[in-house]
This record gives sequence, structure tokens and C-alpha cells, in this order.
Amino acid sequence: MKSVKQQIMTINFSNKWVKATLHILVWAVLVTLPYIMNIDRGRPPRSLTNYEETQFLRLNFLSYFYWIAVFYLNSKVLIPSFFYQKKYLLYSLSFFACLLLAITVHAVMFTSLLPDLNFNLGRTLWFNTPTFLLTIAASTAFTMISDRISEEKRVLQREQENMRTELSFLRSQISPHFIFNVLNNIVALVRLKSNELEPTVMKLSGLMQYMLYETDEEKVSIKTETEYLQAYIDLQKQRFGKKVNIETHIQIENEFDEIEPMLLIPFIENAFKHGVGMIENPQIFVDLKTEDGKLTFSVRNKFNPEENEVKDEASGIGLVNVSRRLNLIYGDNHQLIIDKNGNWFNVSLTLKLTI
Repeated sequence: MKSVKQQIMTINFSNKWVKATLHILVWAVLVTLPYIMNIDRGRPPRSLTNYEETQFLRLNFLSYFYWIAVFYLNSKVLIPSFFYQKKYLLYSLSFFACLLLAITVHAVMFTSLLPDLNFNLGRTLWFNTPTFLLTIAASTAFTMISDRISEEKRVLQREQENMRTELSFLRSQISPHFIFNVLNNIVALVRLKSNELEPTVMKLSGLMQYMLYETDEEKVSIKTETEYLQAYIDLQKQRFGKKVNIETHIQIENEFDEIEPMLLIPFIENAFKHGVGMIENPQIFVDLKTEDGKLTFSVRNKFNPEENEVKDEASGIGLVNVSRRLNLIYGDNHQLIIDKNGNWFNVSLTLKLTI
């Protein structure tokens, strides 16, 4: 999946090219269609002298400039100021004012370039009114399409920004919960006066560095994420020793595959939170495998179904958050199954790493 920044840059780039293409197509139509509709359009009468023919062609060429002015006047001023504001009477009056102005400009240029020819108002209206209507229609269509594209871009940017804000909020909820659990580990080691205290603190330092810096990235390598998971499991092994049977199997095919940071740790946290304590022969199994751009992850732990645990305010926050994050980021490219079977709690996750 593309990052938010990459998506916005792609949208901006595409939007510029779409607008440029629309401009080219519109003006190609406006220039050629009058000639297609009337093959004699723009051709001077055969009775004209060579000089007058040249001046007549020059008049036709210069006329495109005021059609361009009409096009953008309608697009940038009349539609936003009147049509979008539902001031249809003012828009209609402006419409006819533009037509009158265009005919007046045409008359001025005609008498300037061809002073020896009589200006014919009826003939001018006959040839210029269809072009004027075509220009207004093209301008209106262009403006509405362009505005629709811009609005869709703004909506998508807002959605992406909202998603990024929500993901940041969800991460901020997970991190304190995790720190609380690890600090409990250290307190236990201090009470036991264990020689493992110093390496444990070093491991915690590494984990804190990961949480403070790596998780600001939208994606991290699967190698970095699994090292983080393994460090956390090692801390738990130091805390519980042989009291809990902990088995971990991690098999990474491509260590450069990327994953959302802090995505898997809530499942392991939950296993240690509910899989130890007043449980006979506590066991926790963690399996993680990546193959062909696909991740398969499972966590199984024994729990006591009859134990009425008094939960704190943060209880269960991890699994709710990670489920929400998976839906936001991976959508249909993931499958999460959480179930209880007897005295076993099972989590199974599959997702595509490359989207």
C-alpha cells in the first residue's frame, strides 16, 4: 500500500495532467468544430483581393483570443460567482453581456482590419453565435469536471489525514500499555536481585528506541519488527523463567518486506497478560512465517475460563486497536481470526505484505 504522502503526491501529479489534457482537448474541439460544422467557416469570399484574404484570415485567428477570454471569464468568474451561487438571472444577464461584448470586439477588429468592406451584423451573429455557445458549453463542462476532480482530491486527502491521525492515536494507546508491562518485568528482576537486570534494561532501552523512532515511520522492515517481538519475548522469558513454557518459531523469507510497526505485539502482550498466573501448566506458542509476500502469524496461549479477572481500564485495548488498524491499513488484504477453544485462546492472522 502506498504511504499517505505518496498517494497525495500521485493525486496532485495526476490532477495536473488531467487538467492539462482537458485544456488541450477542449481547445482542439473549439478550434476544429466550427470548421467541421461549416466548411466555409473562416474562409474569405473568393472576390476578395489577396491582401483582404490575408486580413480576413488574420481576423479569424485573432477571434480565438476573445473566445479564450470568454471561456475563462465564464470558468473563473461567472460560474463560481453566479451559477454555483444559484444566481441564475445574473448568470443569464452576464451570458448575454459576454455575447454582446464578443460581437462588439469582433466588429471593431473587422472594421480595423478590413475598412473597405461593409460590416454585416446579421452575418456576424450567424457565424459567431454558434461558436460562442460552444465556447460557453465547453467552459461549463470543463469547470464542472475540474471542480469535481479537485473536490474528490480534497475528500481523499481529508480521509487520508483522518486515517493517519487515527493510526497515530491508536499507536499512542498501545505504547504506554506495553511500557507498563515491561516495567513490571524489571520490578520483578529487582526484587529477585537477578544478574539479568542489566541486560534486561539494555533490551528495554533498545525497545524504547524502536518505539520512539521507528514507529514514526509508516512501514518498517519485517526483520526490524520481528527483532522487536523477539526482544519482548526474551524479556518475558527472563521474568517467568521455567514457570511458563514459551515456544517461538520465526521464519522470514525476505527480511526487506515491510509491515506496519507495532502491529503484532498486542497479540503477544495479550497472551502474556492472560496466559500466566492462576493457570495450570501455562503455555504460549508464537509462530510467524513470511512467504511470497504473505505473512502468517499465530499466537496460542492457555487461559483459565473460570477465572473472573478484574480488568483495569486499559484491558483489551491492544486487540481492539490492532483490529482497527488492520481494517484501516490492509482492508480486504488481511484475515484475523480470534477464538477460544476449551482452555486455549487462539489468534490467527494472515495478510499481504505487498499491496
